[in-house]
Amino acid sequence: MESDNRYYARRAAEEYVAARRAITEEARNRRLALAASFEAKLAALAA
Repeated sequence: MESDNRYYARRAAEEYVAARRAITEEARNRRLALAASFEAKLAALAA
């Protein structure tokens, strides 16, 4: 099973890639917000 650290890091990276591919500005912003939330969860685990 994948650890929480790896999961959040992988999901953040996936969302950044999806943000780069987003067609609309709204979709891009939504993906960036989601990536930021995964990074925040990752930082909380590290603390």
